[in-house]
Amino acid sequence: MEGSPIPVLTVQTAPYEDQRPTGGGGLRRPTGLFEGQRNYLPNFVQSLLSSIDLRDRQGCTMVVGSDGRYFSRTATEIVVQMAAANGIGRLVIGQNGILSTPAVSCIIRKIKAAGGIILTASHSPGGPGGEFGVKFNVSNGGPAPDAVSDKIYQISKTLEEYAICPDLRVDLSRLGRQEFDLENKFKPFRVEIVDSVDIYLNLLRTIFDFNMIRSLLTGPNQLKIRIDAMNGVMGPYVRRVLCDELGAPANSAINCIPLEDFGGQLPDPNLTYATTLLEAMKGGEYGFGAAFDADGDRYMILGQNGFFVNPSDSLAIIAANLSCIPYFRQMGVRGFGRSMPTSTPLVAQATWVQSNTSFERPQGAQFPLELLDCTQMALCINQVLKWSDHLREKDGLWAVLVWLSIIAARKQSVEQIVRDHWTKFGRHYYCRFDYEALEPRTAYFIMRDLEALIIGKSFSNQQFAVGNNVYRVEKTDSFEYVDPVDGTVTKRQGLRIIFSDASRLIFRLSASSSVRATLRIYAESYEKDPSKHDKESQAVLSPLIAIALKISQIHERTGRKGPTVIT
Repeated sequence: MEGSPIPVLTVQTAPYEDQRPTGGGGLRRPTGLFEGQRNYLPNFVQSLLSSIDLRDRQGCTMVVGSDGRYFSRTATEIVVQMAAANGIGRLVIGQNGILSTPAVSCIIRKIKAAGGIILTASHSPGGPGGEFGVKFNVSNGGPAPDAVSDKIYQISKTLEEYAICPDLRVDLSRLGRQEFDLENKFKPFRVEIVDSVDIYLNLLRTIFDFNMIRSLLTGPNQLKIRIDAMNGVMGPYVRRVLCDELGAPANSAINCIPLEDFGGQLPDPNLTYATTLLEAMKGGEYGFGAAFDADGDRYMILGQNGFFVNPSDSLAIIAANLSCIPYFRQMGVRGFGRSMPTSTPLVAQATWVQSNTSFERPQGAQFPLELLDCTQMALCINQVLKWSDHLREKDGLWAVLVWLSIIAARKQSVEQIVRDHWTKFGRHYYCRFDYEALEPRTAYFIMRDLEALIIGKSFSNQQFAVGNNVYRVEKTDSFEYVDPVDGTVTKRQGLRIIFSDASRLIFRLSASSSVRATLRIYAESYEKDPSKHDKESQAVLSPLIAIALKISQIHERTGRKGPTVIT
């Protein structure tokens, strides 16, 4: 601390009506809105900080991190200046502002922080023309629950001023403690810049058998891997954990420099966008491939020759093989949770678990956390994501290390593991069609009309004939979730059509921002006969998809000719 105390200013502002956080996703908007709209970011940060009770806020510790996208450094500086002015006593920030979403959760729990602020828009595009986001994680390390998000939104609608220390400057590149003397403050404000990987890596060491994984990745019979960080936050984690710690060759990791625009690519780990990885895997040189999204909570798994592991298959296989992981052998697994759209076989396939309690819950990020906290559940599955009770966030690198542990323990290839799983349990053909960047009103009315069509007696027992296939409707509903902890009912979480052969169609609307919406169609069909396990998913599911397109009229009503992404 040098010179005169740093002044704390109160700045007059006017509220915005569009700062409602979207569940566990925080506030996600076009970058230009955060960067160019007067006080847009300070307004939301003030609303977020004001949602913390004053007695809990004064002198508390919070964690701050970002996925490195454009505007992150400026936003981090503003967050630091406002945290100081609002009485936060200490901030723990990743070096250069970089922290993955799971790492933020890890640090919050490790140091018992009051919460954390993550500057990310997940798998959305970066750069000046992309998107930016601010996410709030609470003291358990998980995304803010609905009650907190609602409180932030209510504050934002009446906000008239915010507090800031505009002259406060932090060196994000210098590890260690920095202290600042503020006007009207009894104690100095402290910032600690920490290594982005260290604390999270130490947690992983307590979960996995690193020696077993290291033996898999080194030596004359090593498994050659290819890991694509997609120029997001995961670059430092991939290099430290998989290369430095576990011995994979340095050239195993690609696109490991976090870039503000993610190299001009969409940091979304699927077959549509992770094409660099897919082409490398098709060559047959590598036996295992993985990609991560911008903030490190989503992942994709590929086997040799580009063998794609469907996300639902990946999650069922993880659940069935958790006994390969020392953490779960020691702690046990009390139960499983599955998001409603996720493929149905997960719980039944985890046969080694003694207490096989299952919870079917909505898609939102906040829903599994109360179950993890009250120890009713140890693993929660969410399509391409997962929660384990080691954190309160999704964790893509955790899932990759689980896969490597399974390969090491079973001494089989990715494809062999998947095919053995199908032989034992049958194959659930499953796919998801995403129609992204729809006009929100159009998407809303499609869902409204679809609900009016399928929720009614006239739709029950209706039959659809597509080619040689005949599907009879057995059940339809608008999924709602009754919280087993507090009894809270969450309604309208997706429209379901369940057919007499247990095939399913699901329609779900995801509003990722106020200016665009994503409508998702999920199709699933079960096949027990191993001789029929080699078909392409889309070929098997095309009759169901045809039914979905016919009754929703999504192409006619949006002008689209097909989905943006097929998973």
